[in-house]
Amino acid sequence: MDARRLWLTFGLLWLAGMGLRLTVLAIPPVLPLIEADLGLTGTQIGVLNGLPVILFALAALPGALLIARYGALPALVTGLLLAGIASALRGVLPNLLWLYAMTIVMGVGIAVMQPAMPALVREWVPQRIGFATAIYTNGLLVGEVIPVALTLPLVLPLVDGSWRGSLAFWGLPMIVIAGLMVFAPRSSRSGYSTMKVRPRWWPDWRDPKVWQLGFILSSVNTAYFNANAFIPGHLTYAGRPDLISATLTALNLAQLPASFLLLTIARRVERRAWPLIATGIIILVALIGIAFTASVWTVAFAALLGFVGAITLALGLTLPALLADSDDVARTSAAMFTVSYALAMLFSIASGAAWDLAGDPRWAFLPTAISVLPQILLISTIRFPRPAI
Repeated sequence: MDARRLWLTFGLLWLAGMGLRLTVLAIPPVLPLIEADLGLTGTQIGVLNGLPVILFALAALPGALLIARYGALPALVTGLLLAGIASALRGVLPNLLWLYAMTIVMGVGIAVMQPAMPALVREWVPQRIGFATAIYTNGLLVGEVIPVALTLPLVLPLVDGSWRGSLAFWGLPMIVIAGLMVFAPRSSRSGYSTMKVRPRWWPDWRDPKVWQLGFILSSVNTAYFNANAFIPGHLTYAGRPDLISATLTALNLAQLPASFLLLTIARRVERRAWPLIATGIIILVALIGIAFTASVWTVAFAALLGFVGAITLALGLTLPALLADSDDVARTSAAMFTVSYALAMLFSIASGAAWDLAGDPRWAFLPTAISVLPQILLISTIRFPRPAI
């Protein structure tokens, strides 16, 4: 592949990575408007926020089936179109059940995209797996920041302050990205439906690698989601609600410089266990620091967690493409996402229960810290293959 074609491929991976989060993070900035318009309760808001994460776990395996049947690129385009159209339709009817239904369809679309990404990395740039994964992870993180940063000052004025128009607006880039995939590399293995051998899509749950990868990725997912969920309660309980905004901003924005740094060092840290062990230990330190401070140090520890968590996420996402056979990347990725998001939900529930039992939100960080241990302990049991020459 010549240099021009290679960078076009990287650009498409970056755009697809951005599509993994654009429509999900379009909801939080307009949530107060949705709450006022539809009269949502706290529980209903929680369901709305939690639906995409649940779908990421439940729909990953059907995504693997779609990939096995038609190929990773068609699955990616289908996911982009589903997520974009469903996002645009979320506000068509003034009905909470309709909003839930379209959010479910959107979540299914993104869940299909997630296992397609490692499969495309393996198919398009097998010699640059670490760098290519860092590219689309960077796009993912930018996709988290853009709707949060631009919705209130830019998008809402363009749509006359309508939350419905805002959600429709953020669905449009997904459709555009899907259209740009006409420029994607074509491979002789772009689809499998004509193969004589029946394609494999159901994960081999007896394979220890599936569980190793699921537990490892669940560590960073749990740390990130729980930090966002429990930092406000911790700081409010400690009498420092004034620090909530700064702490959450530090947690999320610190991911961006980390993802750019990883672009420069990806080749040096892929296929090695020590970076994931080191980042796991640092995440533990950051969680402990957050739990035992309520000052500017809390902001600093949150920034450390976001920075190191972004590196951990990118390294974790490289594992299926590095460790699985080429025909098994999609189903191994799907299993990894299913296990990791399911575990993240369980650890989130356990963390909330620890808070309730102890009567102190700091205890929510104990199950969260425990969830990081698999990343530190299991990665040393994985044998990384040597890169192909």
